[in-house]
Amino acid sequence: MTRVHLLATGGTIASRSGSGAGATAADSASALLTGLADATGIEVTSEDVMTVGSYRLGLPELATIARTARERAADPEIDGVVVTHGTDTMEETAFLTDLVNDTDTTVVFTGAQRAADHPDTDGPRNLRQAVLVAAHPEMRGLGALIGFDGDLLSARGVRKGHTMASQPFTGGVAVGSVHDDTPRLRARPHRPGTLALAEGALDDVRVELVVAYPGADPAALTAAADRGAHAVVLAGTGLGNAGPGHAEAVAGLVGRGVPVVLATRTLAGPVLGVYGAGGGAAIVGAGAVAAGEL
Repeated sequence: MTRVHLLATGGTIASRSGSGAGATAADSASALLTGLADATGIEVTSEDVMTVGSYRLGLPELATIARTARERAADPEIDGVVVTHGTDTMEETAFLTDLVNDTDTTVVFTGAQRAADHPDTDGPRNLRQAVLVAAHPEMRGLGALIGFDGDLLSARGVRKGHTMASQPFTGGVAVGSVHDDTPRLRARPHRPGTLALAEGALDDVRVELVVAYPGADPAALTAAADRGAHAVVLAGTGLGNAGPGHAEAVAGLVGRGVPVVLATRTLAGPVLGVYGAGGGAAIVGAGAVAAGEL
């Protein structure tokens, strides 16, 4: 019998309103599986990794989830892995998991947009579809996917693009879909390679994200390093540009041994060093690493 292993981490799919002070993660993995139809012939085992809203996660927690997913994916008795996770930061954890998953076992991330005690909760349907995808033999070797509302997207490049829609994610590769409980594969995402993630590797790491906008103060870059950031991502405008003073601030950080990655606040397209006068060409020339399509 095909076996899928569920890793529960919390999120909206596990949340309940409780006393009325706002929904909080509460349900365990076994509670999530209560409504799962058993007519699929799939054995589903489970464990609780944590039970928390994903907006509260830090890098150590992301590393724990990714490392656990990779370890379960490497288990020869497990055919597929599903991770239930909050949508707010699912894109970060799924991508980290994709980076470390060097196995042929696909890890499917899913969750919900409506809490477990909502009368129209979408969690059970998303979970059922994720289990079916993780168990399907054609879905092997895909790294990490996000499965939501019948859509399957690659972890690389995916973003949460809507706060409330039943399918909130955009970007990434449209890997496939699920209709009438039947997974369909359309494309295999390009995966350039995987990385090792040693125990505790991200426990004390701080990476700050600084966003460029009209009138932005480049001192934010220096302040991030002054407050202990080990690296900084500068989300520039357009192709990866920023206003006056940013290239000089980047040069200062690089000179201090603080890596700077130049990304873009734009939702699609590459980062290219095209413009001077403080634009992307100047920022890369100051020592920043261009993020490419990320």
